[in-house]
Amino acid sequence: KCDGNISEHFNLTGNAATHDALVTGLRDYAHKSGFRKALIGLSGGIDSAVVCALAAEAFGAKNVVGIALPSAISSQHSRDDARGLAENLGIEFHEVAIADTVAAAGSALEPLFAGTDADVTEENIQARARGLLLMAMSNKFGALLLTTGNKSEIAVGYCTLYGDMCGGLAVISDLPKMKVYALARYINRERELIPVNTIDKPPSAELRPDQKDEDSLPPYPVLDGILRLYVEEGLSRAELVGQGYDTEVVNDIIRKVDLNEYKRKQAAPGLKTTPLAFGVGRRIPIVQKYVS
Repeated sequence: KCDGNISEHFNLTGNAATHDALVTGLRDYAHKSGFRKALIGLSGGIDSAVVCALAAEAFGAKNVVGIALPSAISSQHSRDDARGLAENLGIEFHEVAIADTVAAAGSALEPLFAGTDADVTEENIQARARGLLLMAMSNKFGALLLTTGNKSEIAVGYCTLYGDMCGGLAVISDLPKMKVYALARYINRERELIPVNTIDKPPSAELRPDQKDEDSLPPYPVLDGILRLYVEEGLSRAELVGQGYDTEVVNDIIRKVDLNEYKRKQAAPGLKTTPLAFGVGRRIPIVQKYVS
């Protein structure tokens, strides 16, 4: 029985239930939107691998296209993992280098950027080059581009507007990072569809040499714990610290969550798997003057 507050009755805890809900939601969204093909940018990382595996089930492998978009920074193991995933799933696969697109943007901006140091701007140009090329392929072939960001990254703004956020449906946007790992292992329960190396290696955006997610974020078990209590259960800073979390880490995560509401307002719609998803489930102002 539902008394009017659906969030209190909505909590997918098991891997099988989460898997089936995401496949069903993806298939239903595509069918009702008129899409018969799916397109995914494959980085060689776990998020895009899980989304691709779900898409292969929802659409059928012959209707899924995986595109690897390596840069000069992309590791060979990431390129190998992307190709290996496509082979394991039996989907169409292509590799499109972004070097020329990034170089063209750099040349156009060089006069304006003269005298400045390289920073996150140049990193984001890579992500946006990928978004540009993926959206072009989506337009040309009428395929639904699926975004691959997880709830942990989206919560703290560890994503690029008009870059890796490009797409029509955010399949795992309500799935915390640790649940992404659990779902990957569930997908591999009978045979290796997602390369083991993809699951075992440290996560990285690969936008600069030797980059790791933990350069910018706390370990995902810590991050996911704080986010669940803050976002889904509404605990205060003091209550989070009372749970044993470091004060500085708590303050940093809450600040990032609050400051990045504007990004989430521009994100693709997602599939709900937790009691409280971003979007209609949680509304706060997009301007954050109150954040110190």
